[in-house]
Amino acid sequence: LKPVLILPLLGTTIVGLLMIYVIGQPVATALAALTAFLKNMQGANAILLGAIIGLMMAFDMGGPVNKAAYTFATGLIASQLYEPMAAAMVAGMTPPLGLALATKLFADRFSADEHEAGNAAAVLGISFITEGAIPFAAKDPFRVIPSLMAGSAVAGMISMAVGAQLRVPHGGVFVLPIPNAVTNLGGYIIAMIAGTIVTAVLLRVLKPKA
Repeated sequence: LKPVLILPLLGTTIVGLLMIYVIGQPVATALAALTAFLKNMQGANAILLGAIIGLMMAFDMGGPVNKAAYTFATGLIASQLYEPMAAAMVAGMTPPLGLALATKLFADRFSADEHEAGNAAAVLGISFITEGAIPFAAKDPFRVIPSLMAGSAVAGMISMAVGAQLRVPHGGVFVLPIPNAVTNLGGYIIAMIAGTIVTAVLLRVLKPKA
């Protein structure tokens, strides 16, 4: 066989074995510990739980930490506990929405390419696709990621504080008009707006002019 055919197969095999026997188990253990920790935060610590869910949702924007918080929230739907799911979704929408808002209000902090990416981030944000924030975070992680985490934490805290409940695991703003999908809709929208504004303002403060 030609090397061009062997190398991809060999590389895939090595990476796959590493994931199964070296990396997979520690990651699975860490995710299980995170889930157990979050379950113990329910009840009296609801607002703190909302903040933690928000921080996790914005930390890696679709990565393992984000997925741990999301999986935790979706798992509780089966137990008829809907507040964490509401906090997770609003916190997941906030990062791209905050970036989209910042590119409009504080245009001098972003390049022309980022202005275009901001338009896409707005669409992804309302669809609950947190990954829309990744291009901005990859370019300037030490300023962008803390801003995103702060905004998502605020959104998650407010969502839990007002007792918002979400009975579906996805959909972004498109599920809001569905009857009984979201309880305390007004407070939930306030959570989304507040988190978005906090993110945008922090980006204005932390990012230098482009």
